[in-house]
Amino acid sequence: MVDVLEVIWHGLRDSLLMAWEVWWALVLGFAISGIVQAWVPRARIERAMSGSGPKPVALATGLGAASSSCSYAAIAIAKSLFQKGASAASALAFQFASTNLVWELGLVLWLLIGWQFTLAEYVGGIVMVILMAVLLRAFVSPRLEAKARDHAKQAATGHQHYPAGEELGWRERLSSVSAWSDVAHNFRGDWQMLYKEVTVGFVLAGFIAQLGNGFFESLFVRSAPAPLPTIENVILGPIIAVLSFVCSVGNVPLAAVLWSGGISFAGVLAFLFADLVVLPIVAIYRKYYGTRFALRIVALMFVTMVLAALIVDGLFSVAGLIPTGPRPSRDDIFGTIAANYKLALNLLGVLIFTALFWLTARRGSTDPVCGMKVDRAKAVRLDSAGESFYFCSKHCLHAFELERAGAEAGGAPGPRPPVHIQAH
Repeated sequence: MVDVLEVIWHGLRDSLLMAWEVWWALVLGFAISGIVQAWVPRARIERAMSGSGPKPVALATGLGAASSSCSYAAIAIAKSLFQKGASAASALAFQFASTNLVWELGLVLWLLIGWQFTLAEYVGGIVMVILMAVLLRAFVSPRLEAKARDHAKQAATGHQHYPAGEELGWRERLSSVSAWSDVAHNFRGDWQMLYKEVTVGFVLAGFIAQLGNGFFESLFVRSAPAPLPTIENVILGPIIAVLSFVCSVGNVPLAAVLWSGGISFAGVLAFLFADLVVLPIVAIYRKYYGTRFALRIVALMFVTMVLAALIVDGLFSVAGLIPTGPRPSRDDIFGTIAANYKLALNLLGVLIFTALFWLTARRGSTDPVCGMKVDRAKAVRLDSAGESFYFCSKHCLHAFELERAGAEAGGAPGPRPPVHIQAH
């Protein structure tokens, strides 16, 4: 019992220490993401993404990089774009970009295991988009893509994270409380969607670290002739990602532990790339597009991730950018809490986090359907019986009205109060 309690204590302690190492970077990354989502015009880009070819794929990549890093939000938005006419290549490019080319992911990678991994993640994201566009027709025929689009039009996407934003000039935005409220609400929305993933990622990394390097040495081939270790690692990396059920930024802490434990540079990249093929997300693909299309795009993504990891590993090897020498120890990864520059940065992170959440509390209201915080001045509003309700979208408003109608139908009959709806 004492040994079990000691393992639990050390696992939780290491999880908290790793979170302490990257807290300020997470806050800064989500803040930058909130600014980009609020202040970069998106409607025109979304309209230009319909059809196929290099230009829509490039636009989808740019839009993905300017979006939230939440994997679940990425596939919901990609499905919506696919419904509106975007090609399968554009929809998948959006997913790859929004989970590999975003600010917060790069910042946390840099802090935990080095700038080389950040650069490799961004280069790899672009390589995956190119490979996917080239290989798509080997996996998905135009006929199957058309069937998947018909299926997607019938499937319910459910709640999506709609970014808050309004058309203003850059100088107006910098001095506008309303514009900063858009940033704050996007910031809070990203945290609401991702806090579970991030928390599970840190806790999982903290406890897996207790297994020791001996455990990892038994998993990863290291002494076989080249290139067998690299090939084994890039296949094993995505499998570990699938089994861990963790995606998005939550993958990074576990990637750091795997790197410390002996997995190759290419293996770490393949693990990071694989957040779009974890089992819960595969189930969503099946719901959106049908079983056959879902299996084809999962196979395509797996092949793309493995090839991209090998290509980036080869390029970085030629350029001498792969980290050499001793791997970071557990102490290096998890760090310590001390009175140093990290303390100052983390306190600054707390101030930014508190200020943005305070702004949403001052100007916002909670959507009674999805729980998102929305700006009262810009939300979809429903006034009924002297009470006001605020929603992030008409989708949530409609769900609220259906629920209320059902409750009224089951209760005492009577006239419904007058309702006034405003959409800001």
